[in-house]
Amino acid sequence: MEKVIEITGLTKRFGAGENEALIFDGADLTIEKGSFVSLTGASGSGKSTLLYMIGGLDRDFQGEIRIGGQSITGMNDSQLSALRSLHLSYVFQFYNLVANLSVEENILLPVELSGRRTKDYMDRLESLLELTGLTAKRKNLPSQLSGGQQQRCAIARAVLTEPEILLADEATGNLDRVSGEEIMKLFTRLNQEKGITILHVTHSDECAAYGNRIVKLVDHKLIDV
Repeated sequence: MEKVIEITGLTKRFGAGENEALIFDGADLTIEKGSFVSLTGASGSGKSTLLYMIGGLDRDFQGEIRIGGQSITGMNDSQLSALRSLHLSYVFQFYNLVANLSVEENILLPVELSGRRTKDYMDRLESLLELTGLTAKRKNLPSQLSGGQQQRCAIARAVLTEPEILLADEATGNLDRVSGEEIMKLFTRLNQEKGITILHVTHSDECAAYGNRIVKLVDHKLIDV
């Protein structure tokens, strides 16, 4: 199988001197194309930090991270930006929607900001509105949506450009159980129907079970459960 994320000998520390904290200590991880990986571990252990490092948002580490066969070590900001544009997208615990834009305007925003023509993405927009159950809410503002609907809008925005990899950071953390289950089922459909590789950080065993592989961050290493 094709490897889309390869992490080798990852070492990461926060702080210095007596306040130094070891987060990763020679950690390794390989994620294959089309997989749905749940990343678990104790609160504050470094799960979210790993997502930032994979995307090149946190570059203070030792070891190697390869995305789509390309090492991000030594890449400059423009190269990392291009890599993210081609391969990666993020979904966070907080929805980060623009308050004065409608659902469909929020979903189309990354395309508009990149200078591409939104009309070229209208078929994908319609498909994602249907997939996320937001067709009837397309003209609504975020304030007129439930938390689950806002997160579904954020997910649609993240996958509009069909990224190879979706990095999700506690995507159900602000939701009730029912809404959280809806989000996890949506991730499953995106993985199975669109072939998007998903790495989802979660503290919930129920959410982790939706993945076809569970990796745990323990003792500064990444191990399969």
